[in-house]
Amino acid sequence: MTSTELVVRDAVKADLPAVVEIYNAAIPGRMATADTEPIAAHSRQAWFDEHHPARRPLWVASIDGAVVGWLSFQTFYGRPAYRATAEVSVYVSPGHHRGGIGRALLGRAVKTAPELGLTTLVGFVFGHNEPSLRLFTAFGFERWALLPRVAELDGIERDLVIVGRRVA
Repeated sequence: MTSTELVVRDAVKADLPAVVEIYNAAIPGRMATADTEPIAAHSRQAWFDEHHPARRPLWVASIDGAVVGWLSFQTFYGRPAYRATAEVSVYVSPGHHRGGIGRALLGRAVKTAPELGLTTLVGFVFGHNEPSLRLFTAFGFERWALLPRVAELDGIERDLVIVGRRVA
């Protein structure tokens, strides 16, 4: 991260193209998403609209006004009994990997989750994505499940690791 201050804030509609650009940048590496082709910003509008700062926020991290990362809280499994559980996803632009942005976002998520009425956070991480697994582990997430070879990326079967943490 540069010496310029990192700002984490709620996303606004004007941030959607930058959020999608960061997401799309993760696709070729085959480490962070099961999408295999870039997506269009308009196709993510409904997803964006599902986020609400008081319940399921979508945060962006910016440096000098440029969005360099984001974190989303997604409703887990869509049933009322899981209302206190959320899935978190973290994405950082390639030029800012290993700069503390993911740590800042996930640290804020863990700290803020109880204020959002959440008791449990989960993450879905490819088994070969060691940097993300280390990030979640650094914040007290534990490996709760392994779904072996459930994804195929470029002819290679990949595991999905479910990590979780109680926050309240």
